[in-house]
Amino acid sequence: MIDPKSFYRKMDSLLIRIGEESDDYNFLPSILKALEAAFEGDLHISNGRLYQEEDDGFVLFEPSGPRGAALPARRIPIDSETVRQVFRHGSYIFDDPALGAELRDAGAASVPAAFSVVRGPARRWIFAYDLTEGWVREEIQLCMNAVRAALLYRLSSETIRSDMEQAAEIQRSLLPAAAPHVEGFAIAHRAQPAELVGGDLYDYLRFSDDIFGVSIGDASGHGLPAALLVRDVVTGLRMGLEEEMKIVHTIRKLNGVIHRSTFSTRFISLFYGEVERGGNLLYVNAGHPPPLLVHGRRVQELKSTGMILGPLPEISLQRAFAFMPPGAVLVLYSDGIFERHNAQKELFGIERLTDLVIRHQQQRPRALVDLIFETVFAFGEEKPWEDDATVVVITREDENQRLDRAAGLSGDAPP
Repeated sequence: MIDPKSFYRKMDSLLIRIGEESDDYNFLPSILKALEAAFEGDLHISNGRLYQEEDDGFVLFEPSGPRGAALPARRIPIDSETVRQVFRHGSYIFDDPALGAELRDAGAASVPAAFSVVRGPARRWIFAYDLTEGWVREEIQLCMNAVRAALLYRLSSETIRSDMEQAAEIQRSLLPAAAPHVEGFAIAHRAQPAELVGGDLYDYLRFSDDIFGVSIGDASGHGLPAALLVRDVVTGLRMGLEEEMKIVHTIRKLNGVIHRSTFSTRFISLFYGEVERGGNLLYVNAGHPPPLLVHGRRVQELKSTGMILGPLPEISLQRAFAFMPPGAVLVLYSDGIFERHNAQKELFGIERLTDLVIRHQQQRPRALVDLIFETVFAFGEEKPWEDDATVVVITREDENQRLDRAAGLSGDAPP
């Protein structure tokens, strides 16, 4: 019998290795060898080999037995009883001479044992070892099942992460990398997701030289479900909004689509505004934190004109109007900015944000965006962001600002 303390120490070391070792071409072969090296004497296992699924069978991938040892079959049909038993039970000891013939060495008296590892629909693996005299069924199954569970978790986690990285890349390609150039205005933005993919959105629409649209939103939750909703909303706005199109009608239809959604989250706040060259701003605010329109000491909050999108099949939503005089600054933001807290659980808050914008409204949009993020990040003691954070700043340039930009003194840098 195995000494329990020694067994669990070795098992713990192997499980840590499974969790930390690089997931590359040699990952599974290295674990195959490590398992044999750690437990060869305790479990009476030897001659480990790895079978990889290819087409209609399992192919011997990397034998690790002693030099010159007779090898079992190099290919096992996928419909064989050996494969069926392994994947039916997860692990299986072929102590019945009528089973597992493909896993046995020719003429050998040893008993083969095997366990399965599954990674997605495209490929599976089988680990196999020979059991020599003295093996104990309970010990073999305990070890194999523990290793199999750890491998399944590790490989599925890597697959999920790969999927999330692809989702993040899709989201980056969907949201604008750079702000548009609009005559008479300066625009900048920045977004910081709390996870690999985020639930915040921002976007711009150009209808003509005289009018452009800007949106910002915040989907409930984080991660992939929120990212799916961001995709749907950005796509819906781009398809549904056109010059002289009824904003309220389009967003109400979008609400119905979100309400019927089953795979994404179903709640999102959304602000959408259309800015004319002369400074007129027509907007709707579906439950989003009110953007700040700052001009000198005057601050106008562009408050909600309806409820958030998604919870109800139909919503009441109205338009509202504001005016941006030359020199005015419009700051759109998500709640990850003002809800960030310090060690005392004190929120950064709208008041601090408003004061920051008032004091630094003369800065170019890029500099102001960066200052907001730096200040809020420092307020949270530079700890990782717990919520998605997004800021969009739009300045209607006055004569001096236009001259500065024409002279190349804008100070703006690509986001």
